[in-house]
Amino acid sequence: MYTLYYSQGACSVATQVVLNELKQTFTLLDANKQDNFKTINPIGAVPVLNDGENNLTEGAAILLYLLDKHPNTLLASQGLERQKAIQDIMFANATMHPAYGRLFFISQHIQDETVKQQALESAAAEINRLWQVIENELAQQNALGSQYLGGKSPSPADIMLTVYASWGVYFPVDIELGVNSKRMLEGVQNMPSYQSVLAAESALSSDSHT
Repeated sequence: MYTLYYSQGACSVATQVVLNELKQTFTLLDANKQDNFKTINPIGAVPVLNDGENNLTEGAAILLYLLDKHPNTLLASQGLERQKAIQDIMFANATMHPAYGRLFFISQHIQDETVKQQALESAAAEINRLWQVIENELAQQNALGSQYLGGKSPSPADIMLTVYASWGVYFPVDIELGVNSKRMLEGVQNMPSYQSVLAAESALSSDSHT
């Protein structure tokens, strides 16, 4: 059984969704409530997955570890299909995730409201450019009768991107999503495995306030 250190609404959501898709049981521990979390992960970031022996870090690496370990249809086992799926995972993790991360950094570290808003809008413009890349790729998939980067069913990258897209509401900027991107996000959000993660995190949050 796994233990997953998480923060509500963070990129650890994607790890939980994949664990659910793989039918793996796991215990959730809120990283913010751990007195010694930086001894678990020195950079203080989630997710961290304990597999019974090791603490594994970095969300994309954790997903690849799980997908290689457990039989699934989320990631092809070989060939160009596998390479494409990994490429999409890396785009989500190394390109889209940092773009959203700039919004959080700007919001936390720039005090002047005018300068902050200008910086947020510049960061949002880059996010919109990246979403246009996704929109164009999804349009190609749509032409083939599919709505996800992974084809007819969500891929790990679709799940990751859906988590990141949920962060846009925290900032006073316009994140522009095309029709294909919105359709993809809605499909992932409606996955039972995704809904169960939101319910579990909400329940744990409610318990902590009682």
